[in-house]
Amino acid sequence: MKIFTSHFWYNKSQRNGIFLLGLIIIVLQVLIFLDAFSSDKKIATENPEILAFQNQIDSLKAVEIESKKPKIFPFNPNYITDFKGEQLGMSLEEIDRLLVFRKTGKFVNSKKEFQNITKVSDSLLDKISFYFKFPDWVEKRNKQGKKYTNSEKYTSYNYEKISKKDVSTFDLNKATAKDLEFINGIGEKTSERIIQYRSKLQGFTYQDQLYEVWGLKKEIAKKVFEYFKIIEKPIIKKMNVNSLIFKEFLRIPYMDYELCKMIFNYKDEVAEIQDISELKKIKDFPLEKYNRLVLYLHAE
Repeated sequence: MKIFTSHFWYNKSQRNGIFLLGLIIIVLQVLIFLDAFSSDKKIATENPEILAFQNQIDSLKAVEIESKKPKIFPFNPNYITDFKGEQLGMSLEEIDRLLVFRKTGKFVNSKKEFQNITKVSDSLLDKISFYFKFPDWVEKRNKQGKKYTNSEKYTSYNYEKISKKDVSTFDLNKATAKDLEFINGIGEKTSERIIQYRSKLQGFTYQDQLYEVWGLKKEIAKKVFEYFKIIEKPIIKKMNVNSLIFKEFLRIPYMDYELCKMIFNYKDEVAEIQDISELKKIKDFPLEKYNRLVLYLHAE
């Protein structure tokens, strides 16, 4: 049995009806297609409400893009790194010129000197110089109009020649909190913490002890040693490891409860420590602390 019958089997009026129906379907599809891409839809996008909504979306996108940009804080241009320079928009050649200049021990002390050394464009200089922050004495000197040539090398000692009014000494063990505030990046609280830690240690013996000050960033500590040095080492009165009681041990810098207990257990085993170097023989003794502890301890 045949399910489908050829349309030629229909009479003429039936075939015309089928043809007309197909034609109507095609025309309707064409009209729908043209309506979807007609100019009426384009004109609709110019509706004030739609434009206002689009502007709001664009402004939110702009705010998001701006918030993702790295924020720039005031900085001393003498310490620009490759990464920092790229962030500012400097080329590798411009960064290298500054780094080569700094390796000679010289400092850039004004926007003009920075441009002369790096050869950055006027437009870039205007953009980034707003964030330049030179030491206070440099700013003061620039305002007074004093001129120093680029050939001058400002080491920790000839800094003293031009800033004795600002800093009383460049000996780290004698410097006051006010002296330390001379360093860009050290404020009142940080300088006080440095002084307090120095008192606890009875003075800095090693340069890297400054890195132990709580809250002092490593890059700021490095700046300190561009100006200040340990000129006179402290005189520390050492205590006899064999005569100290537990509480006295705990007051010694670099000593903690576990280490103290470790030393006392060893003393119980050997009865008396003959030489302070015996501390290294104690099981699990932190050898990195030995040079620090022997500043305060001896055996007799």
